[in-house]
Amino acid sequence: MATDNPVESLREEATCPICLEYFKDLVIIGCGHNFCRACIAQCWEGSNTDVSCPQCRETVQQGNLRPNRQLANVVEIVKQLSLQAAKGAGEERLCGEHQETLKLFCEEDQISVCLVCHLSRDHRDHRVVPIKEAAQEYKVKLQGVLGPLRKELEEALALTSKEEEKTTEWQRKVKNKRETIAGEFNKLHTLLREEEQLLLQSLEEEERETLQRLQENVTKLSWQSSSLQQLITEIEEKCQQPVVELLKDMKSTLSRCVSHFHCSYIRGGGSGMTCVQSS
Repeated sequence: MATDNPVESLREEATCPICLEYFKDLVIIGCGHNFCRACIAQCWEGSNTDVSCPQCRETVQQGNLRPNRQLANVVEIVKQLSLQAAKGAGEERLCGEHQETLKLFCEEDQISVCLVCHLSRDHRDHRVVPIKEAAQEYKVKLQGVLGPLRKELEEALALTSKEEEKTTEWQRKVKNKRETIAGEFNKLHTLLREEEQLLLQSLEEEERETLQRLQENVTKLSWQSSSLQQLITEIEEKCQQPVVELLKDMKSTLSRCVSHFHCSYIRGGGSGMTCVQSS
C-alpha cells in the first residue's frame, strides 16, 4: 500500500511479502516477484512439482531462483534512509533486525523492542510496556537506591581515610624503628671494632714477647749443643790416646765434665739436662 511518506513507500518495496521484514538473501522468481531465499524455500517446502508465487499465484519453476542484486542494493539504501529519517525526527535507536523505532520494553527479556518484535513469536506472550514508561519506572527505582549507595560511599571513603592514616602512622613507626635498630647496631659495630683492635694489639705484643723468649732459648740451646759437641769430641780423642797421654790432665778433663753437668743441672732445673720452657 502506497503512503504519502516516500521513506515508508521505499520501506514497503524493500520488505519481503512473506516475513514482512527487510529482504535477506534476496531472490527473484519466474513471475518477477522478490522474496527472501529462506522464506520462499520454506513456503515451497515439500513440493516436488511446479509451484505458485505466494503473491500473484502464477505457476513458476521451483528451482528457478536468481539473486536480485540491484534490488538488494536498494534495500541497503532504504535501511540507511530509514535510519537517517529516524534520527532526523528525534527518535531513539532503531531495531537492528526490523529497522523500526524501539518504542516498547520487554519486561521478561529486559530489552527494548519494536512493534514488529512485539508481534513476533519471541515476544508475543511477554509483558511489554512503552519504553518511556519503563524508563521512568526504572529511573524512580534507581533514584531510590542512590541514597543508600551514597551513604555507603561516604562510609567507605571515611574508612579509607582512616586506614590511610593508619598506614602513614605505621610507616612512620617502622621508619623510626629501622633508624633506631641501625643506630644501635652501628654502636655495637664500633665497640666490636675497638675490642677487635685491643685484642689484636694484645695478641701482637704477646706474639712479640713469646717469639723473643723462644729465640733466646734457641740461642742458648745452640750454644749448649756446640759446647757439648766440643766436649764429646775432646773425650773421644782422649780415649784414643796412649795410656800416658790419656791420664795426662785427666783431673782437668773430668772437672770440666762435672762442671758442665752441674751447669746443665742448674739450667735444666735439676733434671741433669738443659730444659728451656716458654711462658
